[in-house]
Parts: sequence; C-alpha cells; structure tokens
Amino acid sequence: MLDKDLFKLLDDKKGVVGAILLSVAGLLVNVGVTACICYAISAAVDRKPFSEFWYIFFIALAGIALRMCLSVIIGRLKSNLGAKIKKDLRTKTYDKTLKMGLKGIDGMNIAGLTQVSIEGIEQLDLYYSSYLPQFFYSMIAPLILFAICAFVDWRTATALLVCVPIIPASIVAVSKYAKKVFAKYWGKYISMGDGFLDSVQGLKELKIFSADKLYSQKMNAKSEEFRKITMKVLVMQLASTTIMDLVAYGGAGMGIAIAIVGVFSRDLSPISALFLILVAVEFFLPLRALGSAFHIAMNGASAGKKIYSLLNASIPEWGNEQAESSEIIIDNVEFSYDGKRNAIDGANMRFGKGMSAVVGESGSGKSTLVGLIAGALRPNQGSVRIGEKALSNLDRDKYYSKLAAVSYDTHVFNDTVKENFKLAKPDVSDEEIYDALKKVNLYDFVIQNGGIDKVINEGGENLSGGQKQRLALAVNLVADKDIYIFDEATSNIDGESEKIIMDAISRLSEKATVVVISHRLANVVGADNIYFLKDGKVAEEGNHSSLMAQDGEYAKLYETQKYLEEGYKTTETTV
Repeated sequence: MLDKDLFKLLDDKKGVVGAILLSVAGLLVNVGVTACICYAISAAVDRKPFSEFWYIFFIALAGIALRMCLSVIIGRLKSNLGAKIKKDLRTKTYDKTLKMGLKGIDGMNIAGLTQVSIEGIEQLDLYYSSYLPQFFYSMIAPLILFAICAFVDWRTATALLVCVPIIPASIVAVSKYAKKVFAKYWGKYISMGDGFLDSVQGLKELKIFSADKLYSQKMNAKSEEFRKITMKVLVMQLASTTIMDLVAYGGAGMGIAIAIVGVFSRDLSPISALFLILVAVEFFLPLRALGSAFHIAMNGASAGKKIYSLLNASIPEWGNEQAESSEIIIDNVEFSYDGKRNAIDGANMRFGKGMSAVVGESGSGKSTLVGLIAGALRPNQGSVRIGEKALSNLDRDKYYSKLAAVSYDTHVFNDTVKENFKLAKPDVSDEEIYDALKKVNLYDFVIQNGGIDKVINEGGENLSGGQKQRLALAVNLVADKDIYIFDEATSNIDGESEKIIMDAISRLSEKATVVVISHRLANVVGADNIYFLKDGKVAEEGNHSSLMAQDGEYAKLYETQKYLEEGYKTTETTV
C-alpha cells in the first residue's frame, strides 16, 4: 500500500507531515464539538439553567469555525504540496533527460516520455497530495479515537477498533489485482499514444499507400483495448467502494448497537452512549477515504514506477577535466549492447587533425563507434581518450563545446535560419551566417526565399533533403569546433549536394579533426587515413591508395560500388 521507491522521490516530506498533523487536529476538534453537543443535551435533559452551560455553545461554535479553517488550510496545503511536487518531478525528469544526453531513454520513445512526464506526473500529484497524507492519517485516527472512547466504554471502543482493519484488509486483497490492472492501463494508454503519434508523423506515407483506413482500424482496435481496460478499472473501483461502504457503515452500526445495549445492560449513561454513537462513524471515515484514494494511488504508482525507472536510469559518468587535445584515441575497445555479441571488438584507432574515415558494410559497428566517441556509450573494455585523457574523466559540457556531430537526420529547428545559427553560436553575426551559407552553396537560395529571417517549417518540410543537410552543416561550421563527426552526412541526397558537403568537409579538415563515417567509399577517397570495419573489428587500415593495393575487403567493396554507380549512370544516360 505504501511504495518505498515513490516515497524516495518525495522531497517535501514536511508538507505531508503538516497535512497529517492538521488532519489529526481537525479530528480532535470534531470530537470536542461532539462532546460539547452531548454535554449541552445532557444539561438540557437534566433541566439545568441555561446560564450554567451557555458557554458550551460558544465553545462548539468556535470549534466548528476552527474545523472549517483547518479544512481550508489542509486543502490549500495539499494543493500547494501537489503543485510543488509536480514542479519538482518535472524539473527532475527534464534534468534527467538532459543528463542522459546523447544516450537517449532506454525503452521509452518520445510519445511515452511525453505521457509519463505530463499525465503520469499529474497522477503522482494526487498520490502524494491526497493518498500519502490520508494513508498515515487513517492509521493514526482510529487509535486516537479508541484512546478517547475507551474512557467512556472500552467494550464499544474495542468493537469499533476491531472492525477497522477489515477495510485495509479488503484493500490489500484487491491490491495485487489492482496493480496488474493499472499496469495494463498505463501500458495500453502509452501504446495508444504511440500509435497516434506514429500515424500523425507518417500521415503522408499512409496517404500515398492508401493505408490510412487500415491504420485507422488499428487505432480503433487500440482505442477499444484502452476502453476495455478503463472499464475494468471502473468496475474494480465500484466493487471495492461497495465493500468498503458495507464494512464502514456495518462496523459503525455494530458499535452503535453495542452502545445501546450497554445503556440497558451495563449502566452506560444515555449521554455517553450518544457520544459513542456520534463518534462511531469517525472510526471508519478516514479508512473509507483512504480506500477511495487507493485507486488514485494505484494509478499514480503505475505511472510513478516509470518515472522512478527514468530517474534512476544509468547515465554515462563524466569528470571535470578539460581536453587539451583534439586527437581521438580508441585503445583496444570492446563494446556489446546485449553482453553476448561485440558490436565493437578490440578496435584500435587514432583520429588526429585532418580527415579520417571509418567505412564498412551495414552492421559493421560504425554507428556504435560514433556513440563511443560522443560519450553516449561507454566501452566494456579498453578506453576512449581525447589526447591522453580518458573521455569519462572529461567535463561533458566542455567536451561538447569542442565537438560537433552531423548526421543524415540532424535536426533543424522550427525557427528562422538565423535562430538556428544562434543555437550553435549565440553571438553569431549576419556576415558569419552568410559566409557559412556560401560555403555550402545555400546563400542564393536563402536570400531569394526571405533571407536569414526565413522560417524553417517543422522537420525542415520547406527544404529539400540536400538543403536541410547543407543547412545543418552550415550551422556547425559557425560553431568553430575542434572535432567534427560526420555520420552518413551525405545519405539520401542528390549528387550536387553530396559534392558540396564533401568539399566543405575537406576544407574543414585543414584546421580540425574530422571523422567521416560513411558506407559510400567514393566519399572518403581523399581521407588521410581510412579504417575498414567488419563485424566490429578493424579489418584493414590505410589511405585509399594503400588499401586498393592490398586488394582486400575495402578494394572489393570500392570496385563493386563503382561498378554499380557507373552502371546506373550508363542506364540513366541511355534512357
């Protein structure tokens, strides 16, 4: 019923303690008002002069006013507690996502992360602000009432206290089933959100393939699954609420019956019996409220588990040293994603100033190598060093200030051209932007289409693939980094854009360490050194001429690609 992991996420424990203490104070005020009412009735029955007990009415009214004030204060405290918790959790989630950096969030895509960080935290707000204070209060309240009522009639007090645990027992009985239901609920909820986001992002393809109807049917099926699990949740809530009502009011009824019997058989005074009758329901109301909040707690706990997993996910460790060199050294590195097969197997590489290249067929380990150099992945064995300093000992922000990574899907932001450049260099001048655009042959296009105040649509929809990648390269050029990694930066673009990008990369290598990752060997012919990867191992090393002279795997792949490209060009000319 109380999740220790979720309790650890709570920073403002004083707020929860405050809500509990105020609730206890409210309970004592309620009992005091009830005692005043009983005393006034007793005085009236005994026909005492009103002048002897008039002050009781003022005490009762003061108690009622105090109880109202406490209710308002408790409500505001819980509201503020919930708001603070939401802010803290969202800050933690955001900071954790940033700390994950290039590693990403394992097992959680953008839709899942969005749902957990928004809707999930909303549910946790209710868990912390409603359920948690109620949990502790409902444990304390019956004991306080028993201590008070035992002085009046211990038999009735004992009977009421014995019935109280039946409510939490019924909650525990359904908790295992409830956890499974709510886990499925969140799973279906996230799955439906993923499907919707996927369909929106791929709407163009769905229309082209006339598959929008088919995908609509899939979405309908997911929606129906979510509806069914939602109905299960509601049925479970209704059934457990009914059980708790029966226990609560049945237990209160039994206590009332024992008090009434006590009047006739144990010389219990009618006024004492009245007090017990009025207080009897107070034994069960806190736990009854806890039972109602339990379903909120289960929903919040299911979401909280995902948030807890996110906040406790392992992240690459960094130090506080600063790299004094731009040379990258891969020293006998081994890396495996699953602990079985090495994606990088005993690799030794060195990338210094100038242009180096890593090539190989798909699945040879090129992208894994990029992750290791960027610090998103850490080797299982061996080391990645920048100069003579281990990458893991470097200050991440300072290292990233020296590093630029450009890939085939580098993100271009939905903002003006100028604002995209300012992300890389906040004080960039218009002249620097124009110079960078000229280097990638985008200057004329930008000037003719609104200038540097031209707004780039979401996902670069108003740019061609080549223009988008050239713009990404231009942005990185103004950043003036010491190390540049180009990961398939010329994939899926036209020949003209490819040549422009490779020329810019070649000029860039004159002053920086440039590592080109490519499956197309024609792009790396001019590289100072080339590593040919196969099954995660460095199969061959050298410049283009020496590798061709070896007549090995590199030469065969180069000749095959050249033959296919020349054959394609011949066919294209004939047509």
